[in-house]
Amino acid sequence: MARVQLLIPDEDRDRFVHQARMEGMSLSAWLRAAARQRLADKQRAVPFESAEDLQRFFRECDALEGPKVEPDWEEHLDVINESRRGGTSGT
Repeated sequence: MARVQLLIPDEDRDRFVHQARMEGMSLSAWLRAAARQRLADKQRAVPFESAEDLQRFFRECDALEGPKVEPDWEEHLDVINESRRGGTSGT
């Protein structure tokens, strides 16, 4: 079995140890499980194999619920500016 040295901030180590204990694991076992889970998550993504796959993906996205038309840029700016004014007196 290989040994890996890992440098992490003390605060992260404390949080990781706490979570590992909550799950009934050693820190080493918890880190291995977290790494395996991350690999599994990344490997689930299947790349598009053809232009038709990509087109199918976009058709499926278009079929999802949601606004039919996105707001135009001016509407976005209005929302941003209104948010900025939220804490001011307006004078």
